[in-house]
Amino acid sequence: MASGADKLHKGDAHKDNFTMMQYFEWYCPSGGVHWKRYNDDVEHLKDVGITACWLPPPTKASNPEGTGYDIYDLWDLGEFEQKGTKSTKWGSKEEFVAAINKAREAGIITYIDAVLNHKAGADETEEFLATMVDRNNRNKTVSDMHNIKGWTKFTFPGRGETYSKLKWNFNHFTGVDYDDESKTKAIYKIQGDGKGWATDVDDENGSYDYLMFADIDHDHPEVVEDLNNWGEWVLKETGAYGFRFDAVKHISRDFIGQFVKHLRREGGGHPSAFCVGEFWKDSVPDLCEYLDGLGTQFSVFDTPLQGNFKEAGDAKENYDLRKIFDGTLVQARPIDAVTLVDNHDTQVGQALQNWVPAWFKPLAYSLILLRPDGYPCVFFGDMYGCEGENPQPGVAQLDDLIRARKLFAYGDLVDYWDHANCVAWLRKGDENHDGCVTVICNGTDEGSKRVEVGKEHAGEKWTDLLGWHQAEVTVDEEGWAEFFSPAQSVSIWTKTDARGRNEFKKD
Repeated sequence: MASGADKLHKGDAHKDNFTMMQYFEWYCPSGGVHWKRYNDDVEHLKDVGITACWLPPPTKASNPEGTGYDIYDLWDLGEFEQKGTKSTKWGSKEEFVAAINKAREAGIITYIDAVLNHKAGADETEEFLATMVDRNNRNKTVSDMHNIKGWTKFTFPGRGETYSKLKWNFNHFTGVDYDDESKTKAIYKIQGDGKGWATDVDDENGSYDYLMFADIDHDHPEVVEDLNNWGEWVLKETGAYGFRFDAVKHISRDFIGQFVKHLRREGGGHPSAFCVGEFWKDSVPDLCEYLDGLGTQFSVFDTPLQGNFKEAGDAKENYDLRKIFDGTLVQARPIDAVTLVDNHDTQVGQALQNWVPAWFKPLAYSLILLRPDGYPCVFFGDMYGCEGENPQPGVAQLDDLIRARKLFAYGDLVDYWDHANCVAWLRKGDENHDGCVTVICNGTDEGSKRVEVGKEHAGEKWTDLLGWHQAEVTVDEEGWAEFFSPAQSVSIWTKTDARGRNEFKKD
């Protein structure tokens, strides 16, 4: 579906590699400057080889500083005076649409972050029946059924009935985390006919339907209709080409499946709209079971691979690089795997912090960018650095790693996967692109690998695109050469006159 979304925009003649970027990190500046930054950055992204960008939630948050994961109103993209602001943290609706259009003109399609699990910042409280449940087992009640006062009434006074007439109340939710009557913070399960936690969610904590704020009831027909309408509308309204779905392991799988099928059938001429879900669990069987149950093609982020990268970075030379893809989604189900190194949830200071050590990041990026399987997603924080209380630098020459994918990561793959501390692979290239040899080494000494690039390359001079290894290698008459990597590093080799070498300023 990644290629489907790109081809829908670019046509079948487009043969370049597809590369997604998560264009934000958790601590990006507020003040409505982000959409402008995306707009201004389009030409740079196009130059390095980004073909799609996943943007943060453009929908109105519960407060002016909210990232959008504390979602208040899906139908307000920074257009109405609500929750103390007209624009969102990221900017106005006009700026958002303008940036998407500019990106599209440059050959970059946009995916919207859809937060459909919960709502926050209700306008009024309501009284209704509920039972308190155990945080560690949401199927276990720890109180009698009683009346509580919850923040569940959403009237959207700034927007009124523009775009959607639905006013949300407690019937549209399954749970809340606060009783305003007793001032008690706990998980409350809302009671009523047909009410209950979704059964087709992750089974952590008994049922992981409830995550935060007011939890949406995806069985309610008014909810389903409104969310389906929003999915169609937001793609038509903005010109985006798909979604990243937040927190899908907490949302009814049946709902997500029908939403995606509805979108591709009805959604503004986007039958190939790309959809990827955040199902953050280190279990390929669980990920595959989820995907199998949706009834339509869908992608998820390769959580196990990200965990392997973290483990490899921590272990340094004690990690066997030959095992880096063991137990990963991209190995088991490459067509549905979105591969990544880090994201806004794994970055330092976040609840799912699992930050890959800086020294290993170039190796990890070479593994997702320069091999054929998976749909790689580059993290904004790795390109530009992360802010916040624990700022992190960007990855050295990440632009060049992405550019190497754009120019040279084509053709058949041949692995040289025979040493725990040094592995290599050849991409043979195709009629429009010259190939490359990538060597990664996690050892404390320089690594090397003898690779057969083919007799047709006899006599050619090859060098490292990144300039991290200074040797010049000559391919022998049998088509073999020995390629190198500095210790705990990576080198990407191609012939000195390869098509596109002029784009690398550090040769």
